[in-house]
Amino acid sequence: MNHTVSKTSILLKKVVHRKEIQLVLYFQYNQTLINKLRKIPEFKWSKTLKGWYILYTNENIAIFNKEFSKEVFDLKYHDSIYEKIKVKTIRKPRNISEENKTVLRDFVKYLKGRQYSESTVKTYFTFTADFIDYIKDKPLNKLNNRDVEKFTEDVFVPRKYSVSSQRQMVSAIKLFKEFYPSCGIDNLKLKRPHKNKILPTILSKEEIIDIIRHTRNLKHRAVIAMIYSSGMRISELIKLKVNDINIDRRQVIIKQAKGRKDRIVILADSMIPLIMNYIQTYKPTDYFIEGQSGKQYSANSVRSFLKRSCEIAGIKNRVTPHTLRHSYATHLLEYGIDIRYIQELLGHSRPETTMIYTHVSKKDLLNIKSPLDIALKNLDKTDKNNKNLRLSRNI
Repeated sequence: MNHTVSKTSILLKKVVHRKEIQLVLYFQYNQTLINKLRKIPEFKWSKTLKGWYILYTNENIAIFNKEFSKEVFDLKYHDSIYEKIKVKTIRKPRNISEENKTVLRDFVKYLKGRQYSESTVKTYFTFTADFIDYIKDKPLNKLNNRDVEKFTEDVFVPRKYSVSSQRQMVSAIKLFKEFYPSCGIDNLKLKRPHKNKILPTILSKEEIIDIIRHTRNLKHRAVIAMIYSSGMRISELIKLKVNDINIDRRQVIIKQAKGRKDRIVILADSMIPLIMNYIQTYKPTDYFIEGQSGKQYSANSVRSFLKRSCEIAGIKNRVTPHTLRHSYATHLLEYGIDIRYIQELLGHSRPETTMIYTHVSKKDLLNIKSPLDIALKNLDKTDKNNKNLRLSRNI
């Protein structure tokens, strides 16, 4: 007679503790397990965390995997395991005069008055405040373009900001000049750096299916399938609400997306059973995908579990949620969908933004013959002594 031995259940959670990232183990009282942990010097007990923890390093994870195999223990993973957690560094406080603080507060009001999004207001304020902190006691009306250049050289370059961030910084300074005309910066001569012209990574249709099939967690599978099937941005997905999904009309309404625009995207027929299964299992009350206590899910969590699914599926390329959006648009183009409809589905304001997918689509490229193929074919026709020429042997 077979006896099934029940496994000890352990919940794994990743937290910041003592200014470092730790892996915490939570389980019901089990003296045998506690004795085992006491014999592993890397593990410590925390009254604050109310659990056993180990420093989250590659070496310690290897120790954990060796001592706590899935065959012996029932390991459950908290969402934090898939998140990219950063230990907050304490930034040096800005040294800004009260007069300039007042100017900055009014600048924020000016941005809000122009109906910029909360995210844009925060970004522009941060860059402008950092700039004013950098120029120290120099009067605002004495500023010049060289001050902006030096700020870029002394602050942006050491902090390793991206070109995109630098463009945002220049946009913030330009707006500040509009708001504060007596500022000595010449707005017209202030130039943004050119964007990097990098073609997006595109996955094949087979790779997309492999990723979805290798995602065992139902919630994670529903998220990945939703992003690809609708071409959503990650910011749109985490704001998506259950009531925005219309199963009867096969539509998803994306509200107040980038540029404060609403749009409608297609709900794939194949998504409906998956969505129904997910909703019945997880019972989200407000957002389509919810975090703890019904709050918005973390974008970093989505990125992390997508990365994990790609590793399991054997996908070598770096894949992000936006890669799924790029792949969605490119595959539509390859299926012969007009670029204007794709622009509407993606929510692009300008057709130029959508045109990038014409550079990565295989639809027309596959019809182009390489000059090497043409040369060998012509040689095959003219030289009757060399039939079926192949590069793999002497010709």
